[in-house]
Amino acid sequence: MTAYVIGIRTKTTNADELKEYGRRAPEARLPGMKALARYGAFEVLEGPAIEGAVIIEFPSVEEAKAWYNSPKYQEIVKHRFAGAEYQMIIIEGV
Repeated sequence: MTAYVIGIRTKTTNADELKEYGRRAPEARLPGMKALARYGAFEVLEGPAIEGAVIIEFPSVEEAKAWYNSPKYQEIVKHRFAGAEYQMIIIEGV
């Protein structure tokens, strides 16, 4: 069943690190991944303010986890950890 990874950036802490993450993130793409939304215009309807969000579609929860836990992504994600505060979730589609 289709799954979605949703990343919500709540606060930038180091713009240079975040820029490096953005530059390198495409290196970790896997077949079947599809960006549905990436830091486009948004409106927060409820909850605290955010800086932006991404939604990535995967063929399954297992494939989403495989991407997130892959050595390549884990090598790159350290720049996101150093550059911003995020919430990342995986949610199964209907």
